[in-house]
Amino acid sequence: MASLMYNTNIRATDGSIQLGGCPASELAASYGTPLLVLDTDVLDQQIEAFLTIARPFGIEVAYAGKALLLTALARHLSMRGLALDCCSLGEIVTAEAAGYPPELISLHGCAKTTEELQAVVAGRVGRSIVDNFDELVRLAALARSERPVAVVLRVNTGIEAHTHECVRTGGDNTKFGFALSDVDRAIAFIQAEPALRLQGLHAHIGSQIIDADPFVLNLDVLMELYVRAHHGGFLHGHDLILGGGFGVPMHPDEEHERMDIPRLCQALAQRAQQLAEQAGVPVPHLGIEPGRAIIAEAGTSLYRVSAVKQQGKRRFVIVDGGMTDNPRPALYQSYHHPFLASRVSSAAGQLMTVCGRTCENDELVQAELPRDLATGDLLALGVTGAYTYSMASNYNRFSRPAVIFAGQGEHRLVARRETPDELLRYDV
Repeated sequence: MASLMYNTNIRATDGSIQLGGCPASELAASYGTPLLVLDTDVLDQQIEAFLTIARPFGIEVAYAGKALLLTALARHLSMRGLALDCCSLGEIVTAEAAGYPPELISLHGCAKTTEELQAVVAGRVGRSIVDNFDELVRLAALARSERPVAVVLRVNTGIEAHTHECVRTGGDNTKFGFALSDVDRAIAFIQAEPALRLQGLHAHIGSQIIDADPFVLNLDVLMELYVRAHHGGFLHGHDLILGGGFGVPMHPDEEHERMDIPRLCQALAQRAQQLAEQAGVPVPHLGIEPGRAIIAEAGTSLYRVSAVKQQGKRRFVIVDGGMTDNPRPALYQSYHHPFLASRVSSAAGQLMTVCGRTCENDELVQAELPRDLATGDLLALGVTGAYTYSMASNYNRFSRPAVIFAGQGEHRLVARRETPDELLRYDV
C-alpha cells in the first residue's frame, strides 16, 4: 500500500511543496483557499494496490462513497473497475451522472427514504444492503415479483473493534444492522416475499481499524449464518461483505497505524474457504468496502494563515478554513499533520495550535511549526481526502471550498467554490 504522500522534502523551485507534481503555491493562486487537493497519482496507487491484492483472492473491492463522492471522482473510480457503495439518493444521482453501471452500485443506510427504496425497486442499484426489519417490510411493499430485488442483510455480529466510539458500528451500543436474534426472522420474511431475493450477508464493525483479527471473527459469525441459510435453501447469491474501516496513518511517523491489507485479504479468503469446505457449502463471494483507505492519503487541505497570536502560554495560528471544511478534529479528535507549504523555513520549531475562523474554538491540530510562521503563509494539513469535504457545512454562512485533481504535473477543478450568492439559493 502507498505510504504517506505529504512529503515536505518534495519542493518546487519557489520552495512550496508539490502535490501531484504541482506547486502548492500555484494551486492556491489558481483556485484560492481553503482548497482540497486530491493527488490522483496517490489515488491511483491506492486503487491499484487494493485491486492487485484483492482480485487474486476473488474479493470484490467497493469504494465507500460516504468518504468522498463527486461526479468527477465517481467517473475516475468507475474507469478503474471499482464497485461503489452509496448511502443516499444524492450519492446514487452522483454515480448516475458519472455513468456508473447500476449493477456495480450498492445502497446502504439505516433509514432509507421512500425515494431511495423506489430507486432500488427501479433497478438504479444492483443490490440493497437492508439494515432493519421495518425497511424490509417497506421494500417488500414497493417491490414487484416480475423484477425481484436483490437484498443483502446487514448483521450486527457483536464484534466490537477498538476504535473511537463515534465510528464504532458493531456491538451492542450501535444503531446498525439486524441483531443476531432477528436474522432468522428476516430471512424467513424474505423467503416468503416473491419480489425479494436474499443475495447475501453484510457486517461492518467500525473505522480506523488496524488489526485484521476482528475482521476474521466477523467473518466467522457471518459464515455461521451463511451456512444455515444455504442449507435452508434461502440464498439466491453467495455474497459475504466484510465492510471497510481499514486504518491509515495520520502522522508521518506512524506507518505502523495502517491495516495490513495483504494479510487481511489472505486471512479472510483462507478462513472462508476452510469453513465452507467443512460445512459442504459453496465458498462465498467476499467483498470489502474501503473508503478512507483509498481516498484519505490522496487529499491535502491548503489554508492561508490569517493571524498568528499569543494567548498566555499558547501560540495560535488562525487559518481561513476550519471545522466547516474539516469537522473531524472536533468530532473525533482526529489528527491531521500540518506543514508549511509555501516556502522553506530554517527557523526553530514551536508548539502551536492551528485553529479555524469559525465562531467556535475550532482547533484543527496542535503541532510543532516554524517559529517564523506568519500571516500570508500557506499551511497544509495532510490526509484529508476522507470525511472532510463530504461532511462540510455552511456554518457561519461560509462557502464550501473548491476541490481539484492534481496529478502528473497538471491540475483541474472538480468542484468549484460556492459563491456568497449561492448561500442564499434555498432561502425563501
